Amino acid sequence: MASTSGQQFAFRCDVPATKTIATRASKARTSLKAKTTLSAQVAKKARRDRIVLEHLPLVKAIAVRVHENLPVHVDLDDLVHAGVLGLFDAASKFNPEKQVAFSSYAKHRIKGAILDSLRQLDWASRDLRRRHKQVEAATRELSATLQRTPTESEIAEKLGVDVDRWRQMMLDLRSVGLISASSRTAEHEDLPAPDFPSKPETQPDNMCSREQMRSALGLAMRTLPERYQKVVVLYYTNEMTMKEIGTILGINESRVSQIHKSALEKMQVALQSNGISSVHAF
Repeated sequence: MASTSGQQFAFRCDVPATKTIATRASKARTSLKAKTTLSAQVAKKARRDRIVLEHLPLVKAIAVRVHENLPVHVDLDDLVHAGVLGLFDAASKFNPEKQVAFSSYAKHRIKGAILDSLRQLDWASRDLRRRHKQVEAATRELSATLQRTPTESEIAEKLGVDVDRWRQMMLDLRSVGLISASSRTAEHEDLPAPDFPSKPETQPDNMCSREQMRSALGLAMRTLPERYQKVVVLYYTNEMTMKEIGTILGINESRVSQIHKSALEKMQVALQSNGISSVHAF
């Protein structure tokens, strides 16, 4: 009887012990799972950061290319900042299993982020409005000091810029309506509104020359074999690297470089046969 009572007591003692062991085991599994998940997240973040650091020069290159076609008041650093955000987004969403080079995927994300940032700008950015106030303040101060309307060189010196930069600033201010294009000094009120030169790339003769050049290059391109044409288009139009082009065409980078060089030589011969030896022909 005593033995049976002892067994029952031992059984009753073992039940909570078993539950405790099971609970601890469950907590250990949960903790291990959490640590594994955290470790994977840390590794993923480290991989993303490494990719971002490796491709920062790509952001700068794209930002500079976009900035070339923008007014001088647009800050390059702002474009780079937007591009870096696009790069982070690309690095976070990139799927290597799709067999696409990261740089090719990232280019579109980076440029898209930069263009989105430009669309979100006010029609006259805060920086441009600030410049407008600086111009007005400098003009008022010089007018009061000189007792006459200051010349553009005097205003430029007051603002700490050269005359060419000053003229470009005035064009930008007029382009967004902060300064009237018909404005002129008091002593010249009876004269016609001034004319302002357009940018070189929008002048009719330059536009015509570019169209002629594009047509001539198109004719030269058609003399190339199909693979050569693909290399030229992917390199110059799609802005892909030799390595990326090789991946698409199934050849190594060295072969792509050879095709690229040969294609340019063949195009040069085709252009020369049409009497075109340099860009100055246009």
